[in-house]
Amino acid sequence: MRILITNDDGIDAPGIWRVAEALQDLGEIAVVAPDRDQSGIGTARTLLQVLRADNVASRLDGAVAYAIQGTPADCVILAIEELFEEPFDLMVSGINAGANLGLDVLASGTLGAAFHGYFRSIPSIAVSTASVRDPSYEVAAQFTRDLVDAISRDPSPQPLVYNVNIPNVTADKIEGVEMTNLGPRAFLENVEKGTVGPRTHYWIRHNKPLGEDPAEGTDILAVRNNRISITLIDPAFLSGGDRQSWPEISETLLKNLGTRW
Repeated sequence: MRILITNDDGIDAPGIWRVAEALQDLGEIAVVAPDRDQSGIGTARTLLQVLRADNVASRLDGAVAYAIQGTPADCVILAIEELFEEPFDLMVSGINAGANLGLDVLASGTLGAAFHGYFRSIPSIAVSTASVRDPSYEVAAQFTRDLVDAISRDPSPQPLVYNVNIPNVTADKIEGVEMTNLGPRAFLENVEKGTVGPRTHYWIRHNKPLGEDPAEGTDILAVRNNRISITLIDPAFLSGGDRQSWPEISETLLKNLGTRW
């Protein structure tokens, strides 16, 4: 199995190398990520200027690594269309520092990369751990490994986006795995104003929590209750994608994961 790994936190982010290490015994690994933090950039592509790809030293034996002067979407497009001749069987975006829940997935660079894998008919996992300030990647990496193994045992996995959010707790605190729906927005943008001399500047911060209580069955509530959330996302929803088989996919996926989680 050939696995493409990317992220939106940048090639030097610890989460991407932790998940690459966890997956190395499941297949051939390629790491292609932005050369800097590209959080919150969604599915954006670089269309009005050139892109550059630098072959960089890999932190994982046997894995090829590239740093791209562009967005997470650029990384996926370059990797699949140009940098590698052999096709990829699966893609992982993450591990992101901070949850990607509810409708916030539409602005997430982590999900943006996964969407572009989906556009090219590759099953794509976006994985995030629910803490920005003090993220722990151990549980997320181990669960991602088990999830990749579960998907690989499906004889004909559908090219969906699996949005995975892991509570930022130790493994013994995890209360199971839940197949969820997207909740409402988890956060809104907050504008902070500042001045330097005569000039005024603004910071847009994605840090204003919403007060509404999430509904049962949503990703937000699952993570709050220390449950690993898996949300199947079909970006073809705009063209009326068929979701009739999703309950069957969910049942098979949970069966393949087994009882460990």
